[in-house]
Amino acid sequence: MKKIMMIAAMMIAAISVNAQNEVGQITLKPMAGINLATMTKLNNTSLRVGLAAGVEAEYGVAQNFSVSLGALYSMQGVKSKEGSAMVDFPGVGIIGFTGKQTIKLDYINLPILANYYLFPGFAIKAGIQPEFCVSKKLKTKGTANVGSGTMEIDNDEKLDGVKGFALSIPFGLSYEYQSFVFDARYNLGVTKAFKDGDPKNSWFMFTLGYKFPL
Repeated sequence: MKKIMMIAAMMIAAISVNAQNEVGQITLKPMAGINLATMTKLNNTSLRVGLAAGVEAEYGVAQNFSVSLGALYSMQGVKSKEGSAMVDFPGVGIIGFTGKQTIKLDYINLPILANYYLFPGFAIKAGIQPEFCVSKKLKTKGTANVGSGTMEIDNDEKLDGVKGFALSIPFGLSYEYQSFVFDARYNLGVTKAFKDGDPKNSWFMFTLGYKFPL
């Protein structure tokens, strides 16, 4: 019985070493997944599904506590639902339009997180995240009324008035198994995305990563 208990203890210790950072250890975690993004204070909208990918470095501060810093490419924004509206098209003027528009805002995000391991492999996390906008477009797809006929519209154009810097609060949890890490976060925007207007970014992020020590 004692031998069985010793073997079990050794197995638990081995899992603990592999499932969270040792004190003073630095690990690197490439990761990729999806964003389910929206924006606050905008009506008649749906989620924009986009890519989230990058890398995070984690440093073990204590037995159950670590800090991490990452750099992620993050596709955010929001889609409008199918509908009709009067839209001002450049070079055309205000015309009737039926279809969808997508605000496509892509950022380089730098999540700075505190990670607390409730038990080996399972962590809760929260922190702060500076964001730098690297792409801002408005995609329009639908049918426009031109004269007595209609015209199909499918184009991307630069979206003006977007702030180059944003800030959000990420929080969530992660589970690690044999160096693979599943991470689920909610990112709450705290700064306005546009120079004029109140919408803020808000999105869920789900990623799968692989952690290895440096």
